Amino acid sequence: MESKVLNWKIKKSKFETHPSITMVSTNTRQRNVCKRRLNPVLAVPPSSVILHTDESGEFPESRNSSSSSNASLSSCAGSLLCHPNTVGIMGGGSVDSTLSFVRKLVHWSKENEETCTPFVLCSDPVLNRELLSLERNSSTLCSRNARSQFDHSPIVENLLSKRVFLEKSGAQCIVVPCHISHSWHDEVFKGCSIPSLHMAECVSRELKEAKLKPLEAGSPLRIGVLATDVTLKAGFYQEKLQNEGFEVVLPDKATMEHTVIPAIDAINRKDMEGARNLLRIALQVLLVREVNTVILASNDMCDLLPRDDPLLKKCIDPMDALVMSTIKWAQQAVKEGT
Repeated sequence: MESKVLNWKIKKSKFETHPSITMVSTNTRQRNVCKRRLNPVLAVPPSSVILHTDESGEFPESRNSSSSSNASLSSCAGSLLCHPNTVGIMGGGSVDSTLSFVRKLVHWSKENEETCTPFVLCSDPVLNRELLSLERNSSTLCSRNARSQFDHSPIVENLLSKRVFLEKSGAQCIVVPCHISHSWHDEVFKGCSIPSLHMAECVSRELKEAKLKPLEAGSPLRIGVLATDVTLKAGFYQEKLQNEGFEVVLPDKATMEHTVIPAIDAINRKDMEGARNLLRIALQVLLVREVNTVILASNDMCDLLPRDDPLLKKCIDPMDALVMSTIKWAQQAVKEGT
């Protein structure tokens, strides 16, 4: 069944003015469209439908959509999509990073396939702002007591509601392209009826499969992790890496106070050159501690350095590992469903 091709452009202002935005990509067999390279401003392939939810999370009747489109979306017992490899994407602190994940998912999944991986994407500007504020202002929560007293329950409840929504929309697997959201991953996905991919598990498994060799004979494999204070304090990257047998190296207190936290502050001030220089120092401090590679567990940090920067070649973006794991899951789901 083919869906109507809708040509549209995503504007950031749409995410600011609607309570919630959900994108649905249908798995149509349009070879010419799938072979065409996406314009960077497009969030999903042309064979897509965009739905705006109201305050209650329900989908109002769309005045612009055709009856055939409505029929195709309502033909699966209330689910938006009913493909066995439908991926549910839960947006996080940055709309830009979420769309970057979607673009990679679309491009990379089409490399060996004629069709794109079907997905449902849920992005809530309220949740975006709360997570981004928590991550970028983590340096102000300087004491352990202050962090423990900070009430995260509204964020967790919001994430949980998004999880339930994606389940009901027909997703068969859920991914969260957001580092800080993984702080509550176990809590949010407890009792979930479908699997979820953990970003730290994906990058840890990828490093394990790479069969890295220690920089010095007889030494353990050492992996550096560079992230915001709140992500490092959550500890999920350390846990997942240690489960795979790696020794984890984190920035010391001086590095955090004099380079990492000031770099985040510089980003908030739009001083990108200052943030870039501070990031380079932080990376060099980790690399001299004989780490095999550094996990850049911050979307802001990943976007700072130019793609040809030598330091960036010694780093890993966990988002890429999540994309590849998502594609592998989708391919396996298709095989099992046939």
